[in-house]
Amino acid sequence: MSSKPDITQPTTDASTLIERLNWRYATKKMDPDRKVPADKVERIIEAARLAPTSSGLQPFELFVVTDPQVRARIRPIAWNQGQIVDSSHLLVFAAWDNYTAERINAMFDYTNEVRGFKNEGWENYRQQLLNSYPQRSPEVNFEHAARQAYIGLAAALVAAAYEGVDSTPMEGFDPKALDEILGLGERHLRSVAVLPLGYRVAEQDWLVDLPKVRRPRERFVTEV
Repeated sequence: MSSKPDITQPTTDASTLIERLNWRYATKKMDPDRKVPADKVERIIEAARLAPTSSGLQPFELFVVTDPQVRARIRPIAWNQGQIVDSSHLLVFAAWDNYTAERINAMFDYTNEVRGFKNEGWENYRQQLLNSYPQRSPEVNFEHAARQAYIGLAAALVAAAYEGVDSTPMEGFDPKALDEILGLGERHLRSVAVLPLGYRVAEQDWLVDLPKVRRPRERFVTEV
């Protein structure tokens, strides 16, 4: 069994976040019989939803896959990684395939609706985006949207660690095949990353007790 602490309960101690980031790792073996409580999953999802994005456009969506049959179809196109089927929940981050005037206007209109007023500077900024983004190539726009999705992925990773939930960020899958399985093309989305959530089986995970390796601060941070 792992000698590392079993972190499962929330706390208000600020130092706990760093402790839990040290605790987390890319879990290789998850317990298929242990489910993440719904309230924890919702807080992890909410962290991804609240993540900042360029111009506030939030150009990605999150799919929560729990259907065993769907996950069984995903596993072969994801390098046969066991976490795809053994995890409690499988999060799929899917970015817009393009920035269109309709999508940009929809987010600006929604912002005005939520805030209850229009702002001249905000509307001028809308026009700047409308005069720029839709004129770029779809691939350039998708790559930009994908980078925003990764911000959401990072937020979910940190939230999962704080909740004492194991996670494994993955790019090791066939995006076109996953898009087809989930019907993303019809929604003008493209898969970017997947994040299994669950609980480790420490005695079957070769990585669990290995020291976390990160460059020391003096080789990572440059102060100017």
